[in-house]
Amino acid sequence: MQNEVTKPISRKQVMALFENKPLEFSPGTKWNYSNSGYVLLGFIIEDITHTTYYAAARKMIFEPLQMTHTGFDFTHLAGKEKAIGYMRITAEVQTPAPIVDSSVSYSAGAIYTTTGDLYKWYQSLKNNKIISAASFNLAATPVLNKYGFGLVIDSVSGVRRISHGGGIHGFTTNISMIPGEDICIILLNNGSNSFLEAITESIYSILYNKPYEIPKERTAIAIDEETLKQYEGEYELSPGFVLTVKNKAGKLMVQATGQPEFEVFAEKTDLFFLKVIDAQLQFKRDAQNKVESLVLFQNGREMPGKKIK
Repeated sequence: MQNEVTKPISRKQVMALFENKPLEFSPGTKWNYSNSGYVLLGFIIEDITHTTYYAAARKMIFEPLQMTHTGFDFTHLAGKEKAIGYMRITAEVQTPAPIVDSSVSYSAGAIYTTTGDLYKWYQSLKNNKIISAASFNLAATPVLNKYGFGLVIDSVSGVRRISHGGGIHGFTTNISMIPGEDICIILLNNGSNSFLEAITESIYSILYNKPYEIPKERTAIAIDEETLKQYEGEYELSPGFVLTVKNKAGKLMVQATGQPEFEVFAEKTDLFFLKVIDAQLQFKRDAQNKVESLVLFQNGREMPGKKIK
């Protein structure tokens, strides 16, 4: 997914990526999301149906539900309605994303679709058109970590909520539903950012008369370079995950382990925000006024990081 996403890959090549690797834990004892697990499910579908995963999905789901704007092979899809995905998009910079070949993302995320077609999918689940009520309830029963069979299950205002998000180069998605009250929220975004979960939560707050905030544009202020240098360093948020902060010619740059470098902008002294994603950094100082840690605010979570270098 890092370097070869645009090139077709064979089943044998995909399997070779993970088939001989050790399990992270004994089956049934823990849970962790696994793209490889979903890919393996796709191969199982092919073995059972004696056809391709793509053909099986069309025959069993897309065609019966008349999901006419849904399919595979986004690379060769033609038409003016086709969206362009962006790895980075701001007022100053627009970086188109490479299109991931369907054989690479496969049954872990190769489907292109629309909000309208996903609403047909929701209606099929609510009205038991594709699978029975018993099967849907089984899928929507949490096993570990609020996860069922490809579904995240939690609650809002005391009622069961069923959701799942996704992301691939240049695109993010979120679908969340409360079938018992006929509520379905579908959000698709042609940018590699994490806004959708927060927007979904705000919509639920509106629906259930809970407090919410209207998004507002943050205004950047100037910070002198001597102060910017005080923030430089490495901050460990978790084992193996570090934020590296550098001052580059009066710009404060932040790079997370394995991710691109981005500029952060000062909202006030010690508080910075990113423009490419909805995230903020709050730097913390000790009794001697030296920066000793930070807190990353993202997706409704607060992740502290101690300065290690």
